[in-house]
Amino acid sequence: MERRSFLKGFGVAAACAVALPHVASAADEKKVVGPNEMKFETAVAAITGGKALVASSKVKMEAPEIAENGAVVPVKVTVESPMTQKEYVKAIHVLASKNGNVRCANIYLTPANGEAFFGTRVKLGGTQDVVAIAEMSDGSFLTAKQNVKVTIGGCG
Repeated sequence: MERRSFLKGFGVAAACAVALPHVASAADEKKVVGPNEMKFETAVAAITGGKALVASSKVKMEAPEIAENGAVVPVKVTVESPMTQKEYVKAIHVLASKNGNVRCANIYLTPANGEAFFGTRVKLGGTQDVVAIAEMSDGSFLTAKQNVKVTIGGCG
């Protein structure tokens, strides 16, 4: 065996011996829940700070009743608001109640936007409710929801 090969192998073995205790201790640590792993209720509480959601006809959400492809489901949210300095929509949040990633979109607005409207495409892992939450400038939270049935293979 050459000296260079021996030193190279010894270095790899030493690095593994140093790294193994750290890998084992990292596995024992308590898992931190990230924003992409929240439950629906936890995500709503994080958005509202525990305040109540009010179902309102001012929030209009358009989503298909049946989506043939859960990977690209179109969702449009419109909130009736004068969008003045005193009364406006601060944010629109779109959530999917049963996705692994509950929070699909967070849109922040100012009175300069002129209209509280947002359209996007979301990914749905199966049939579930899509929920829109509108955060108003007075601190209230308005909501609308729609159930979207996701079919497999495009067959209704």
